[in-house]
Amino acid sequence: MQSKSVRVIPARSRNGYNTQTEVKPKLRVAAYCRVSTDSDEQATSYEVQIEHYTNYIKGNQEWELAGIYADDGISGTNTKKRDEFNRMIEDCMAGKIDMIITKSISRFARNTLDCLKYIRQLKDKNIPVFFEKENINSMDSKGEIMLTIMASLAQQESQSLSQNVKLGIQYRYQQGEIQINHNRFLGYTKDENKRLVIDPVEAEVVKRIYLEYLEGASLLQIARGLEADEILTAANKRKWRQETLRKILQNEKYIGDALLQKTYTVDFLSKKRVANNGIVPQYYVENSHDPIIPREIFMQVQEEMSRRVNLHSGKDGKKRTYSGKYALSGIVYCGCGEIYRRVHWNNRGCKSIVWRCVSRLEEKGSDCSSPTVNEEKLQKAVRRAINEVIGSRDEFLSILQENIATVLSEEYDKNTAEIDKRLEELQQEILQLAISKSDYNTVADEIYRLRELKQNSLADNAERQGKRQRIAEMEEFLSVQEYKMDEYDEQLVRKLIEKVTVHEDKLTIELKSCIEIDVEI
Repeated sequence: MQSKSVRVIPARSRNGYNTQTEVKPKLRVAAYCRVSTDSDEQATSYEVQIEHYTNYIKGNQEWELAGIYADDGISGTNTKKRDEFNRMIEDCMAGKIDMIITKSISRFARNTLDCLKYIRQLKDKNIPVFFEKENINSMDSKGEIMLTIMASLAQQESQSLSQNVKLGIQYRYQQGEIQINHNRFLGYTKDENKRLVIDPVEAEVVKRIYLEYLEGASLLQIARGLEADEILTAANKRKWRQETLRKILQNEKYIGDALLQKTYTVDFLSKKRVANNGIVPQYYVENSHDPIIPREIFMQVQEEMSRRVNLHSGKDGKKRTYSGKYALSGIVYCGCGEIYRRVHWNNRGCKSIVWRCVSRLEEKGSDCSSPTVNEEKLQKAVRRAINEVIGSRDEFLSILQENIATVLSEEYDKNTAEIDKRLEELQQEILQLAISKSDYNTVADEIYRLRELKQNSLADNAERQGKRQRIAEMEEFLSVQEYKMDEYDEQLVRKLIEKVTVHEDKLTIELKSCIEIDVEI
């Protein structure tokens, strides 16, 4: 038997043509470059990379420029928002590119899984990726092993960079430095030193929203009013959403404060941000900029929002939905504790609008004996109560003075200055404990307790200020109102009336100035 003979037939880089008779086709080469920030320095690097690869590819006679794909100011930790990168991969899959050149693995992808995924996808299409800095060709036998190691290092570098950025942001937060995007922040803009300053025109819109809300208007009513007056949102849109108005009414920045780190990034790869519910520290900066809304008004709005959300009635405490469609909506109550609702009534062919206890509307066989009140009669009774105050102005002005004295004499023993002092001490303490981790939770719990105590203290003070303000408004109204009301006025009722209670034979009308008047039905 003859011995085996093995001959090696070397691989050829290209098949399908004769090197002697046919012209070797040029390799279609594309370049990918990316910078991860929008700074001027990085922008220069971005332009330099494009120029470098254009000249580099065109300088090789065996190559043909298939395109320069460049993402500007985009992170490399994922590929979702890297439009040019994704376009390049699509062109590769479409057979428009034979080879890709890029500066380094970190420029291509800082996510190990993403990097290997696309390298293997391109490898299946026989498309190599060459990394200049690491001198790695993805088609080499050792390429994937090296790529895995280098991509992992790039991912760790990105993680370290992300952590450093977080620490830098937290340090600025601790110093009270705030970063706010003012482009969609109604009421504020920035000066040449990038500090928040009030925009006078937009500030009036913010004040209007707060005022109308305190006067009883619903979010929907406020939105429709702004749209009717052709007032644009901060994003220059005609449509006002109720959620937008709710955020404006809850934003502490309108009183000159700033709560920092309301959201946080879950992980550096996905960049997903979620609401911060105590997972990472927050920083509350008081008096960081000029306020638009007085602190007392802001607190009154928070109290009113809480009241509307937690509107309950009746002996079972059933939750009710707030309605501000009419001035009397949500403020007319039955003697049994339930709320009165406005309904269209058809009694034996006679159509009318009446107000009726919801227990009689919702419960069969209700034992409530409260009367059904015709809307016109209800409005006349409210008007009569207001006119009674106007007609006996001297007597009621004396009562208002007594009410102011009562409000001023109310005990107010919560000293916010002492709470602030203790919070400042704990703030310094917790910064030290964050390093050692000892007793951190104990101090954190104490800070939350004191913040809640301070919030309650501010709410109590706002309530007292609100009472004084309503009494002062009534005094002003009586001093200028010379004539009695001839017609029912929705706006005036919103401004003056606190509550109406319907009894079997009378109405008890409470004004917002702590005055009660009984009117017979």
